[in-house]
Amino acid sequence: MRLLLVEDDLDLSRSLKTDLECAGYAVDTATDGEQGEFLGMTESYDVVILDLGLPKLSGVEVLKRWRAANNSMPVIVLTARDAWHEKVDGFKAGADDYLGKPFHVQELLARLQALLKRAYSQNQVTLTLEGVALNEEQQTVIINGGQPINLTAIEFRLLRYFMLHPGKILSKTHLSEHIYDYDSDPDSNVIEVYINRLRRIVGNELIHTRRGQGYVFGQKP
Repeated sequence: MRLLLVEDDLDLSRSLKTDLECAGYAVDTATDGEQGEFLGMTESYDVVILDLGLPKLSGVEVLKRWRAANNSMPVIVLTARDAWHEKVDGFKAGADDYLGKPFHVQELLARLQALLKRAYSQNQVTLTLEGVALNEEQQTVIINGGQPINLTAIEFRLLRYFMLHPGKILSKTHLSEHIYDYDSDPDSNVIEVYINRLRRIVGNELIHTRRGQGYVFGQKP
């Protein structure tokens, strides 16, 4: 899953980027509101973490502009712990959740997981589909009740994205946009390599190739 982090505190931004990448996200960062608004308008993100106290353009104004442009990506806003008015302003502007500073990174990760599952109508504690159970904290997968299998970072991102979009045709370009960050420039053949690796893990019958279109996750009807 690809995530945009808009935070002007450079130390916090660097720390969060590291933690989020370890949790299986491809992370782009912005340090002011103008840059954040631009990236949110021009790149494909699955979720955004947006600080409200930003230079150049406030987080609330950034969020208002995204929503006015019908940009519906889920957004968690970061606010000062005692600034209740910021929370209200954030929700009015279109925020999906909020977290007060300072916070523990594990709470942020839990809120991200919950928000993404709500966004994709997945209500299970563990992401489960077609006999495949994905443990997001351990980045492992269990097939038909077997033993946990460790996944690489890209395998985990790719499988999680497939499982959140079952039955949908996903092109190589679309998959690349959602599992790599802005600074990465993967060759399209790399996606094929990782899909073949996933097929060996979950079974060939679960990832189907649509010639000239992309891939579909799930059993054939």
